[in-house]
Amino acid sequence: MPSDRPDPTLQLPPEEMRALGYRVVDLLVDHFSGLAALPVSGGAGRDEMEARLREEAPAEGVGWEAALERARRDVFGPMSHIDHPRCFAYVPSPGNFVGAMADALASGFNPFAGAWAVASGAAEVELVTVDWLRAICGLPEGAGGAFVSGGSMANLTALAAARHRRFGTGDFSRAVVYASDQAHSSIVRGARVLGFAPERVRLLAPDEGLRLDPAALQRAMDDEAAAGLVPFCVVASAGTTNTGAVDPLAEIAALCRAAGAWLHVDGAYGAAAALTDRGRALLAGLGDADSVSMDPHKWLFQPIECAAVLVRDAHALRDAFRHVPEYLKDSDLSHEEVNFRDWGVQLTRGLRALKLWMSIQTFGLDAFRAAVDRGITLAEVAEAELRASPEWEVLTPAQLAIVTFRYRPAGVADGELDALQRRIAAETTRGGFAMLSTTELGGRAALRLCTINPRTTDDDVRETVSLMARIGREASGR
Repeated sequence: MPSDRPDPTLQLPPEEMRALGYRVVDLLVDHFSGLAALPVSGGAGRDEMEARLREEAPAEGVGWEAALERARRDVFGPMSHIDHPRCFAYVPSPGNFVGAMADALASGFNPFAGAWAVASGAAEVELVTVDWLRAICGLPEGAGGAFVSGGSMANLTALAAARHRRFGTGDFSRAVVYASDQAHSSIVRGARVLGFAPERVRLLAPDEGLRLDPAALQRAMDDEAAAGLVPFCVVASAGTTNTGAVDPLAEIAALCRAAGAWLHVDGAYGAAAALTDRGRALLAGLGDADSVSMDPHKWLFQPIECAAVLVRDAHALRDAFRHVPEYLKDSDLSHEEVNFRDWGVQLTRGLRALKLWMSIQTFGLDAFRAAVDRGITLAEVAEAELRASPEWEVLTPAQLAIVTFRYRPAGVADGELDALQRRIAAETTRGGFAMLSTTELGGRAALRLCTINPRTTDDDVRETVSLMARIGREASGR
């Protein structure tokens, strides 16, 4: 209950803190244990949300019970569940309860994870967990990195380190960044933020497998060099968002070495697959990269925000970002200690590593390996179900837990097929049983399933394909 007088210390009595904590845990347990029975999709329009939540900041508090109930109803009620076992849209984020509790601990203890002097345990956990990710990716000992908010920031940080390593604070106007046109949008956005002119980012047409074509890359780099430009950085994808395609990393790494170009591998989605035998084979050459981005909040099952940037020479991060003003010199006393504020953009930064560290401590890396492998298998289940019916056309086979396809019934004109795919996706999602998204491949609308949630069952996949087929038949008048 709200008190008669405001408390300027912003403290609850211990018994109320416990009551609030127990209630939050109950809500989370109910969420994790009952998620599969909920509709996967939800939301509300802007007008409805304005009516629910728009108000002046209250001068007097209503108490934690009322505030929590309102959050449960109006914040966490109208939302889609990207951790739902039948969320196949985009790249889902199937977190886990231990990670959520670790986030609560990190928020409550509130370590300043930018300076060793004030949070040595936090810094060491980040060092250790980064090294686990380094080993998964096959980077050599001595490589390092840091946790950041997401893949976009990881890619930006890697590009900044690469630029500084090559050009320092000098002119980089002739530097060219190369990627496939299937690369994540964060590459173009990050290059823009760093000051690269649009014409200095070359998005090359992919090969038939929608992978960066080494021959096309070589020609482009030769042409740029002949024109007096600098082939500076190549961004290869370890699992594209569209199709899960993996660029030929080993071959591209060899081209980069010959040209003196930095190789960054965007593994935000797919690098975690290197945990498995199948994934490691697909990702051959990942360990040859100069930098790698990873998103544990995707395929390592952590709550958002949890990503990492890994660099073959960790000094490249420190060289690019270190700046010590006079008010930080007290905490800059030893080169043996790591101040993560020097390894990226953020000075004030939270302990993002704790959730992954606690999850691996709790379940063991073998459990994560099996969970990742499960996602790869589920996409193969989906592909088999699609190929069993002539109604479906598989566009790209199951690879790194993504399969793309089209509903293509007899008698429907080609010009009507794009709209049909989008209608199937929209109606499937609107119904709440499953959530999926479309993309475009070769100028054609395509459906896709991303199957990384380890709590997804084979029946979840088969029933979703069956539902999409029913919607397709009704929409096409069959």
